[in-house]
Amino acid sequence: MTGFDLSTREYRSVSYVSGPLIFVENPRNVAFGETAVITLPSGEERSGQVLEVSRELAVVQVFEGTSGVDNLRTAVRFTGELPQINVSLDMLGRVFSGVGKPRDGKPDIMADETVDISGMPINPYSRDKPSDFIQTGMSTIDGLNTLVRGQKLPIFSGSGLPANKLAAQIARQAKVLGSQGQFAVIFTAMGITHKEASFFMKDFERTGALERVVFFLNLADDPTIERIATPRVALSVAEYLAYRHNLHVLVILTDMTNYCEALREISTAREEVPGRRGYPGYMYTDLASIYERAGRIKGKSGSITQLPILTMPDDDITHPVPDLTGYITEGQIVLSRDLFRRGIDPPVDVLPCLSRLMNLGIGVDKTRDDHRNVADQLYASYAYGRDLRRLVAIVGEEALTDLDRKYLKFADDFERKFISQGSEERSIHQTLEIGWELFASLPEEELKRVKLDHIRKYHPAHRAG
Repeated sequence: MTGFDLSTREYRSVSYVSGPLIFVENPRNVAFGETAVITLPSGEERSGQVLEVSRELAVVQVFEGTSGVDNLRTAVRFTGELPQINVSLDMLGRVFSGVGKPRDGKPDIMADETVDISGMPINPYSRDKPSDFIQTGMSTIDGLNTLVRGQKLPIFSGSGLPANKLAAQIARQAKVLGSQGQFAVIFTAMGITHKEASFFMKDFERTGALERVVFFLNLADDPTIERIATPRVALSVAEYLAYRHNLHVLVILTDMTNYCEALREISTAREEVPGRRGYPGYMYTDLASIYERAGRIKGKSGSITQLPILTMPDDDITHPVPDLTGYITEGQIVLSRDLFRRGIDPPVDVLPCLSRLMNLGIGVDKTRDDHRNVADQLYASYAYGRDLRRLVAIVGEEALTDLDRKYLKFADDFERKFISQGSEERSIHQTLEIGWELFASLPEEELKRVKLDHIRKYHPAHRAG
């Protein structure tokens, strides 16, 4: 067999290169998913993984890219092992590349364990129901779209909107009330610019959050193919910290759109039949294999909570990436370009936002007994105020009743006082109190979604006697 060394399982039969893929002829005893070591003519070694194998060809994706690969002099050695990463508690406070190599100038970690980056699916019977309230310090999330430990709640953003600023703020503020310590954070950046990477590093260092962050960094000018491995490497570390060391782990994945673009590039190189907008037909399954690694396991006190961030091309929420993400995850936080232009920070548009697990994490002994009522009333009153804005644009404010004008003012105050909070951190009690202060501008009889007992207990007019 030409170009094959039986003793080392090394091949010199690379037939051609296509994008991030190399094609090895006549593979023998090569398995799908196993790793490969690619040795360039210069002696440089790169890592890869088998994507497809037949009697004639093995398709290998090269994580560090295929620049410099010479199909006549490049050697490919198949290891017989699945992609793995060394893990340790010492990873906290460190910065790594997208495939887990140190990027902070420090030495390699001393491994406590080696784990498969594909992870192990959680047995549905072993899954524990998410029920613990996570306080992010952001009123729009804590008050109206509550995040629960073990949940996956994506942030849908438009190009140029401050999703990364919001993510960094959540990363340094997130905590489980009544639990000792803060979250360990796995911050996973895929395809971001040097400027964005510098922002995250400076923010984490300035606030002291870096000591509890494991930072995986894949820059825009790094090999695209590396992005396929990055979220899986990060989630493997998260599973180790959560289920071996019982830590609460928050995994932030930014930007999942860049990940899907890498998936599309590989699909094109393999000449697969494209699906919607050129993305591969299996993208739903691929995304599910990432998102479904969040959760809690019965008998384990640790957990993995995910906050994927994705950019909607042309602010289109029906684009395949946000559309499929919405099917798999348990709600969404949506950023608004209109609010951003008006200086609202963070520009969260609460009306299309949703947290499907909110009711499991709020109420007596978790947040406060009035939480559900306050959230419902804030939604209803703000939605009515937004509708009145459109009406004013047509008929003018003179046509409104006195009550309508109060709702119009309520919508403005809600955006300015409740949504917009800048870098301020708010407890859930502060968030609910701001809600009651806003209710004070409306007649009591308009608070139709709040129990009378709660009005008597929390309304500023009743507390003032």
